[in-house]
Amino acid sequence: MQKKTVEGVVEEALPAGTFRVRLGADSTILAHLSGKMRIYYIKVIPGDYVTVELSPYDETKGRIIKRR
Repeated sequence: MQKKTVEGVVEEALPAGTFRVRLGADSTILAHLSGKMRIYYIKVIPGDYVTVELSPYDETKGRIIKRR
């Protein structure tokens, strides 16, 4: 399966390393931090631009893999 990566903006920080990310004008998804970002303590706050890898099974969930 091909994983799709998209750019977005963090709108809201939720508990347990989960974030609400706005991808476009009308689409918002739930995303959690990838393991490497947790290991190296990379902080993500609302307003950050991030790269998200979308789940191939559910397009409303994803994983934050990079902060720009």
